[in-house]
Amino acid sequence: MQVLERFTERITARQRSMYGVEKPFIEKWRTAIRYIDEDLASGYPKVWFELEAMAWNRPEFRERIAHIHDTWHVVLGEAIDRAMADYGLDRRRFPAEALTTLVRTFNLGVLLERLIDVDRGHESMFRMIDRWLASLEKRRE
Repeated sequence: MQVLERFTERITARQRSMYGVEKPFIEKWRTAIRYIDEDLASGYPKVWFELEAMAWNRPEFRERIAHIHDTWHVVLGEAIDRAMADYGLDRRRFPAEALTTLVRTFNLGVLLERLIDVDRGHESMFRMIDRWLASLEKRRE
C-alpha cells in the first residue's frame, strides 16, 4: 500500500506541475492523454487496481484506497475549475464537481481497459474531447 501511496504522490505532483503551467488547457489535456501510456508502462494503474481489488474484501485497505481517489479528484478538480473559468463554462449547467467526477471515472475506465488490451473507442473519444476543447479555445480568441 505504501508503494501505491508514494507512486501516487509522484504522479499527482507531475500532474499538478503540468496543470500549473501557463498555457491553454487544451495543451495540458493533450499532455495528460500522452501520460496514459507512460503511466501504464510504469505499472502504476496495475498496482492501484490490484490493491483496490484487495480492498473489496479487506476493509482496512478501503480508507487508504479512498484517499488515492480523493487525491486524484482534488488534482483534477483544480485543473478543471481553472479550465472552466478560462472557457467561461456555465457552472450551473456543468458543475465542476460533476465534470471532475466524469473525468476521473473515465480516466479509471481507460486505464482499466488498457490493462486488458481493450482500447475500442478510446481514440475516438479523445479526438471528440479534443475537438470540443478546440472549439472552446476558438471562442476565447
